[in-house]
Amino acid sequence: MEKEKYYALLGRSFNSTDQVVSEIINLKAILNLPKGTEHFVSDLHGEYDAFQHLLRNASGNIKGKIKDLFYLELSTQEQKELATLVYYPELRLERLKHHLSAEWYKKTIDQLIQLTRLSASKYTRSKVRKSLPERFRYILEELLYQNYSTKDKEDYYNQIITDVIQLKQAKALIIDLSYTIQRLAIDHLHIVGDIYDRGPAPDKIMEALIDHHSVDIQWGNHDIIWMGAASGSKICMMNVIRICARYFNLSIIEDAYGINLRPLLTYAEKYYTDNPAFRPKLMDNVKVAQEVLDETTKIHQAAAILQFKLEEQLVARRPEFNMSHRKLLSKTNYETHEITINEEIHPLTNTCFTTVNPENPAEITAEENQILDHLLHGFIHSEKLRRHLNFLFKKGSMYLVYNENLLIHGCVPLLADGSFKALNLDGQAYSGKKLMDFFENALRQAYKEPCLTEDFNTDLIWYLWSGECSSLFGKKEMTTFERYFIEDKTTHKEIKNPYYALREDEQVIKKILAEFDLCGEDSHIINGHTPIKEIKGEIPIKAGGKMIVIDGGFSKPYQKTTGLAGYTLLYNSYGMQLVAHKAFSSIENILNLHEDVLSIRRVVDRPLERKKVSDTTIGQQLKIEIADLTELLNYYTYH
Repeated sequence: MEKEKYYALLGRSFNSTDQVVSEIINLKAILNLPKGTEHFVSDLHGEYDAFQHLLRNASGNIKGKIKDLFYLELSTQEQKELATLVYYPELRLERLKHHLSAEWYKKTIDQLIQLTRLSASKYTRSKVRKSLPERFRYILEELLYQNYSTKDKEDYYNQIITDVIQLKQAKALIIDLSYTIQRLAIDHLHIVGDIYDRGPAPDKIMEALIDHHSVDIQWGNHDIIWMGAASGSKICMMNVIRICARYFNLSIIEDAYGINLRPLLTYAEKYYTDNPAFRPKLMDNVKVAQEVLDETTKIHQAAAILQFKLEEQLVARRPEFNMSHRKLLSKTNYETHEITINEEIHPLTNTCFTTVNPENPAEITAEENQILDHLLHGFIHSEKLRRHLNFLFKKGSMYLVYNENLLIHGCVPLLADGSFKALNLDGQAYSGKKLMDFFENALRQAYKEPCLTEDFNTDLIWYLWSGECSSLFGKKEMTTFERYFIEDKTTHKEIKNPYYALREDEQVIKKILAEFDLCGEDSHIINGHTPIKEIKGEIPIKAGGKMIVIDGGFSKPYQKTTGLAGYTLLYNSYGMQLVAHKAFSSIENILNLHEDVLSIRRVVDRPLERKKVSDTTIGQQLKIEIADLTELLNYYTYH
């Protein structure tokens, strides 16, 4: 009976057995196409312009196709100019507007048609058709599939191009071809965490991802505090505000997401003054009015102290988190301005404890509660933020197994001997895959019930941000308080989980992969979160090639210590290519110099046989569909 219901449901998509047969043939044929190109990007940190450029150049994939096609026909400089046109067609055409001619249009359209044809070669006609812009779909389809072996339709194709130019549609066609090439260059995009924080425009990145044709996201630690704020966590919310103030990005909260910070500013101006430890970090050559700097500095202090108070409360109500050592307001001597950490006394500098009650440091006043409730209402009910986070939950996860690879932002917590580190809660031990599934389920549940502000699931989000066994944090403790108030930098050190040393060990990585049922030779862990310090000789390919670290290096504060702007990864039917990047300067420089931010490529591995769709995660899904359709066909035949 159940099968009959299933067949009835499946059969609604097909009007006849002929259609079922046709679909089986189609799907089996697709299995034999080359595997599409995957693009792995991590740690975007709000840097929209750099991220947009990466999408436009497909981490060098488009440039490589231009070289393959035109290495005999175009000089290196001409190849660069064509690439710039594909990346930024509108801007490039505007620059060339006084040099455009019918001859240039004809030559350029022909080059772009060839490049589009090459980019589309791995896909079915149906998929390519869906990728074509609607206004020129018929024309482009004709031009893409023209037969060069015969002259029968040569005049036909020439007439199309001639009319496009005479009817002043050449620019529009070039623009549409360029964006079609961008789309076809990458079949699927993976964002391996940290869209939010530090940079100025995470909201624009989210809009770009929502519009992307095929994407998944592995949550990063900086993503989950925004998710926590919208899930009812006041401490996550204050952390979000603190970080935005620290990097002078409060406009993300106010202007992008429409959350009113005025009550917090009024409160901050009432209790706080200038404080050098809390002045925002500004990029070079950025000029800001002193009044705005003063306001941001005060909000920064208010957010930090409220965060520390809320942390004291959370630690007290969640002893199972084993975070009592983080009750630093309680460890502070407010008369001598000293603190005792690990039985050692440290002087405190740049303190701003005017709103802290020394008798009860965790106390939140009625005035502060009112502000917190107001702010939380804004985060929970911001329509734009809710839309972005809905997408983050829909397309995201703590980890992803895809095409025999394990994608994680942070780590799989380990002990020093390489065994899985366990989080013990209510007599239940969670480790490895089970721990990450536990975290994800709690996070999803908290987001569904934002009205619950101090329940276990909501509090666990803070543990994910700063707890010792968090797969996203990956350190023993977070020393935010120490970095603000203690000059002794030994107290600032955050000890990493043994995972980060052991990920050099191939056997350890194979053990982690096996935990996620990945035992094949072509399996890897693809990791973000930690910038690779190439300037100190660190390499991103570890554990005999089984571990690949691709922190995108978009965050500008890190680029001085890493020596470059990070890595991205391409995985096509021939294997994996790691792409190193120089720091993104500006679109203007790219348009002027025709230089994108790519540096070098390193081949991670190259399988002996070219991978097909049948070898992929999507291929496994298609095989299930084929089996179901075959059963449906048999059912129709005998009933």
